[in-house]
Amino acid sequence: MTVLVNVIVTLGMLHVVPAGLRLVDPVRLLRTARLWPLVAAPGALCLWLPRGIAATALAALYAAACLALAARAVVRPLRARSLTPPAIAVATALVSPSVAATALVAERAGYRLFGFDLDILALTVPHFHFAGFTAALIAGLVCRALGGRAGTDRLARWAAYSVPAGTLLVLLGYFVDDWAELLGAVVLTGGMWAVALLTWREIRPSAGDRSTRILLAISATVLVATMALALWWAVGEATGIPHPTLTWMAATHGLGNALGFALCSLLAWRRLSADPRAAADRTTTERVTTRRTASDRLETSP
Repeated sequence: MTVLVNVIVTLGMLHVVPAGLRLVDPVRLLRTARLWPLVAAPGALCLWLPRGIAATALAALYAAACLALAARAVVRPLRARSLTPPAIAVATALVSPSVAATALVAERAGYRLFGFDLDILALTVPHFHFAGFTAALIAGLVCRALGGRAGTDRLARWAAYSVPAGTLLVLLGYFVDDWAELLGAVVLTGGMWAVALLTWREIRPSAGDRSTRILLAISATVLVATMALALWWAVGEATGIPHPTLTWMAATHGLGNALGFALCSLLAWRRLSADPRAAADRTTTERVTTRRTASDRLETSP
């Protein structure tokens, strides 16, 4: 299992995060996205070294970069006074690698952070690169694309709220008990299934070319299956019914989320961002969202 998890994490560090940063803001975060593989390289390298000082030092370098990204993610919406659902989802995505990196430093040092087993810390790293970063990012992008569109706006906004909420509840469940973690899994699964539904019914048909539609179809289909596995595992942990082992989950849920959902989603959204028609739709949506936010401020101002 260790080799498979390390491959998944390496993919998340070196490709998924920088690709996602380009989608968040291709102008302001372009330089960060270009440099990210360099700052992530020590983190990826430390995965393949034995636990000890060298691996911990390399992990700490990656953690410093992730913490800087998290600080930027928190400051930006506060300065802009923008707490819209897409902004919250994107901020969650940008903070998530810091959680993963913190767990990585502790695991590489052989330190049981908060009393967690080293295997749990090791699995926290891919979880917050994919369930944290990619899932929240895609939920935010879907909400941004469909905001203001009649019939889908409410579900898109709910997905953008529930994915960050579910991710946070799963994290809190680590410190409480299996039932609390199950609650987080239910909320997260519901949000991700909403993302899959909106991707299939709304985003996919509007894609300009067949390849993009295929990538979106794969990501939506795989997401339904992988989150069903996650829910099964969480129910089993809480109730004791038969459920997959962690090794089996890494080979199915983990690999499916990494390749089928995260990679295909990011490739599809990158193609959508280069589509002039999609860009025009996003501009219109952003104008509607801006007007709505301004109106809300006026209504709540004294």
